[in-house]
Amino acid sequence: MSSQINIYHSVHTALKMVAFTFDDGPNPQYTPEVLDIFNECNGKATFFMIGEKMKEYPDIVSDVVLKDHEIGNHTWSHPMLTQLNQEKCREELELTHSIIMELTGSTPAIFRPPFFDYNEEVNSVVMDFNYDVIGALNPDATDWEMPGVEHIISKSRNHIGNGSILLFHDGFGDRSQTVEAVRTLVQEVLSDGYQLVTISELLKSARK
Repeated sequence: MSSQINIYHSVHTALKMVAFTFDDGPNPQYTPEVLDIFNECNGKATFFMIGEKMKEYPDIVSDVVLKDHEIGNHTWSHPMLTQLNQEKCREELELTHSIIMELTGSTPAIFRPPFFDYNEEVNSVVMDFNYDVIGALNPDATDWEMPGVEHIISKSRNHIGNGSILLFHDGFGDRSQTVEAVRTLVQEVLSDGYQLVTISELLKSARK
C-alpha cells in the first residue's frame, strides 16, 4: 500500500503570516547574518539544518534556539534520498533527528527533503518520524545559483500571501545575495502587515 504524500508549500490561513525558511546550514558567516535580520524586527524563521553541519557548529545551533527560531530536519549529509535504500534513508533522518534533540532539547516536527527529491518510498520512512514535510512556493528564486539580488527578490515577492512558505539558503557557498534579498523582503512583508512566523506556528494557525 502506498502512503499518501502531503507536502506543504503554503498553508490555508486567514491570518497575515509568512514563513521564511533557510536550508543547508548552520553556516558560521551567513546564519548569524540571517539571525541579525530577524532579531532586528522581532521576527521568527525556520532553519532546515544538515546534521553534519550541526555537529560542526553547535554554538550556532544554540543561538538559533536561544532566539526562538525553529529547526527542522534536512538530513545528515544532504543526499538525493530517492537514490538511497530505505535503511540509508532512515539513517540520514535518524542521525539528524538525534542531534537536533541533543543540541536543542526538543523533538523536531518538520522535514524538508534535499533538492525536493521525494517519492512514496522516502515518504514511508519520513512518516515514521511523524514529520510534516515542507516545500516552498518560490524555488524559482534559485538563490542557490547566485542569480542576483533583484532576481531573488522579484521571484519571491510573486509568492507572498497569507500562509506562504518561502525558501532561501544560508549554507553551501556564497550566500551574500540571499542575505541582501532577505533583508529587503523582510522589510516589505512587515510593511504590508505580515507576521514573520515559524513553520510550526504557521501550521498551527491553519489547524485552528
